[in-house]
Order: sequence, then C-alpha cells, then structure tokens
Amino acid sequence: MEFIDTHCHIQSIAEDSKDHTSRLWSKSNSTLNEVISRAHKEEVKTLIVVGCTLQDSIKAIDLSLSRSNIYASVGIHPHEANDFLKIKNSKNLFEELLKKDKVVAIGECGLDYFYNYSDHSTQKEVLKFQLDMSLKYSLPLIFHVRNAFDDFWPIIEPYKTKIRAILHSFTDNQSNLEKALDQNFLIGINGIATFTKDENQTQLFKRIPINSVVLETDSPYLTPNPFRGSINEPKNIRVIADYLAALRGEDLAEVAFKTTKNARAFFGV
Repeated sequence: MEFIDTHCHIQSIAEDSKDHTSRLWSKSNSTLNEVISRAHKEEVKTLIVVGCTLQDSIKAIDLSLSRSNIYASVGIHPHEANDFLKIKNSKNLFEELLKKDKVVAIGECGLDYFYNYSDHSTQKEVLKFQLDMSLKYSLPLIFHVRNAFDDFWPIIEPYKTKIRAILHSFTDNQSNLEKALDQNFLIGINGIATFTKDENQTQLFKRIPINSVVLETDSPYLTPNPFRGSINEPKNIRVIADYLAALRGEDLAEVAFKTTKNARAFFGV
C-alpha cells in the first residue's frame, strides 16, 4: 500500500519562529527527519506541504526542493489576507513563487468567517487573486472555506469550469458537498472524521464517493483518535484511512489505492 498526505505543514518543524504552527511543532520534540521517517514506515510516501503566507510558502518550496517525494503548495490563508496586502509588491512576490520547481498547487486559500482575522472584503480580493493565478499558471487549488460558502460559491461561479480544486477539511452540509462534487472538486478528509460528534458529518464521510476523496492530516493540527492530545504527523494518514475503511465497509488497500490515485492525478506527482 501507499498513501499520500495531501495537506501538512511540516515546513515549520524546528523553525525559529513565533507563529502558532512552529510553536506547536516545538512541543513534539521531533526533528523533521524523524517525522518523515515515521511517515514512511506507515507507507505515507508522498507529502504535499502547504503554505499559508508568503514566508511560509517559501519554506514549503525550500523543503520540497531538498527532499524527494515532497511537493509544495503556495498559498495565502484567508486569516492572512490583511497582512498579505500590506506587503510591498506582495502579489508580484507571490506570482514569482509559482514559477519555482516542485510547486504543484495554490493554497490554502479561501474564506474563513469563523474567526474573521481578516475582513471579508480583503479575504475575497485575495481569493480572487489566487483564482486568477490558478488560471494563469494552470495550477489546481486547495480551498479553505469555513462558515463562508454563501459568499464562496458566487466568487467561484465564473471560474468553475476552468479550475480543479480540493475542499480541504470539509465538514459542511450535504448541499455544499453536492455543489462541490458537481464541479468535480475533490474532498479532503482528515482526523476530524475520527472524532466528530456530529452524526451528519459522519454520514457525509460515509457517503462521499471514494473517487472524490483525498486524505490529509493538516499536521500538526487535527490529530485523529485515538491519539488526541498529541501533535499530529503525516504518519497518521494510515489511522484516518483505517477509520474510513471501517466506516464505509471498504477494504483498506482499496481506500489507499483510490485516494492515492486521486491525489497523484490531481497534483501530477
């Protein structure tokens, strides 16, 4: 078997930084080599490291260039939209990153109205910019959408026949799932599936066609059961796959094969 973690943030391991992701990794006392080695032992052989700011995306690219089977996604998270536009020539700097080797996607990008760390109008502007970059460079997108689908779908409408996308960490309702599937978006399933107490979410995870599923950890976040309370790592893709196989009454090897096939086709890796 072989698995792909389609969304992790291991570029922040051992970084001398005060951002939340780096601080969380520092609690694990693990080196980058150890985290990657543990993933390989669980047959998680390919990793997509996902940027959330300009600097974070640069770190993702640098890591991908230093390792085989690691690839980068360059993105501006909706939380970071305000700060992004304050940077001189930020859009030009972002576009230059898309020309780097081993960049396979744009994201994570989208809208987040749960925390509102950036104002809605700025989030929309930065999302539209990344959509335009997706078309210009023929790169797929990794979307982060939380409590914002009413605004998200109208923004996507002019692009919907032209883009390929993953809805990262999808936990929303059947209606938004159907809209995503109608547009041939892939659905990112992570550790939330193993610990949600919302039966509607559980039923969604059970029903999503396997040909539309990719697996992700979002590590160091969203650690799956039974390891809640510890720092999440890419190795836990196998835990998520085991859970999904049991939930759906499917063979683990088949879940691994199909989700890996989906990811390889999407990212071209």
